[in-house]
Amino acid sequence: MPQTRSVSQKLGENIRAARMKAGLSQEKLAEEAELSRNYIGNVERAEYEVTVKALSQIAKALRTTVHELTRGI
Repeated sequence: MPQTRSVSQKLGENIRAARMKAGLSQEKLAEEAELSRNYIGNVERAEYEVTVKALSQIAKALRTTVHELTRGI
């Protein structure tokens, strides 16, 4: 039976894909979003559940929307 990915895993994958598409490193995204690089990495690896505030900051830094980052979840 296939494993289903958690919401945090899907969100982390979406954030990573958007970051890569934007050509940003985790460090640069963190700087733009006013978050730590460790936080960005932990969110992308689904080790942290991102807060709404942080998700909004990440979306703004990626010049996208929260809606786009949560697509398919």
